[in-house]
Amino acid sequence: MLAFLIRRCLATIPVMAVVAVFVFSLLYFAPGDPVALIAGDQASQAQIDAVRERLGLDQPYFVRLFTWLGQIARLDLGQSIISGLPVTTLIAERLAPTISLMVIAIPLSVLIAVPMGILAAWRAGTWIDRAVMVMAILGFSVPVFVVAYGLSWGVGLKLGWLPVQGYQPLSNGLWPWLSHLILPAFTVGSVYIALIARTTRAAMLDVLKQDYIRTAQAKGLGLGAVLFVHALKNAGIPIMTVVGIGVALLLGGAVVVESIFSLPGLGRLTIDAILKRDYPVIQGVVLLFSFAYVFVNLLVDLAYTLIDPRIRY
Repeated sequence: MLAFLIRRCLATIPVMAVVAVFVFSLLYFAPGDPVALIAGDQASQAQIDAVRERLGLDQPYFVRLFTWLGQIARLDLGQSIISGLPVTTLIAERLAPTISLMVIAIPLSVLIAVPMGILAAWRAGTWIDRAVMVMAILGFSVPVFVVAYGLSWGVGLKLGWLPVQGYQPLSNGLWPWLSHLILPAFTVGSVYIALIARTTRAAMLDVLKQDYIRTAQAKGLGLGAVLFVHALKNAGIPIMTVVGIGVALLLGGAVVVESIFSLPGLGRLTIDAILKRDYPVIQGVVLLFSFAYVFVNLLVDLAYTLIDPRIRY
């Protein structure tokens, strides 16, 4: 196991290097000039050139690329072009709302989706199965921003149950923190719930056809023991895989959801940086999201050994 951990950690280095080169190249060749925004509309060409030289944006592609990669190797993400603050500082200031959103969204989605998938597989072919599949299809089909505005209008404005904008840190109390995250978490998790529910149903349908399930039923085991102990455990590998892959959906959805619900997280920071063409901030956030995705997949690989003891690394 230790050797596997070492290999996987070392394998993240070339992966993150490729991601870094791709992100830098994408932004380098993207249209738009952040220097023009900084210098202002009334700036002369000489002033624009002076700002570009001061920021190092007049350097050739490979010079800027290797300079930036060297900074990353020192855990330095550079400075914001617009504010002049270190990118690590800006990310640290916005990290808590995004982590809070993920902490609520992931367990909420799994706790809703897995029972839905189990119920659909248990009642395969019935109206319950069809209802679950219809909800899963809607979860895939309806855009996240439509879900966000629908929940804001119905639950927030009409019923007045939950706030629709803003964020309260956990230090202000559990309920103020939680109440501002329920709607965003359910919104960002809508696609995640649909994905896990469909995968759980498919995996459970295959397992429920196995001989050992019929043997367990013949021994007189209760329904809960058959479904959750014998069937779910053996269907856990594909479900766990989808849970890990779905983190990318949550991170991508957070960019939209945080803007709609006015959460001051990394998604909102990304949108603001894109609008202002603040390239160092965009690069830093994308690298952080990429690292989080690689780290979650490492945890999923380790979880395989807990679900299925036959898997050894």
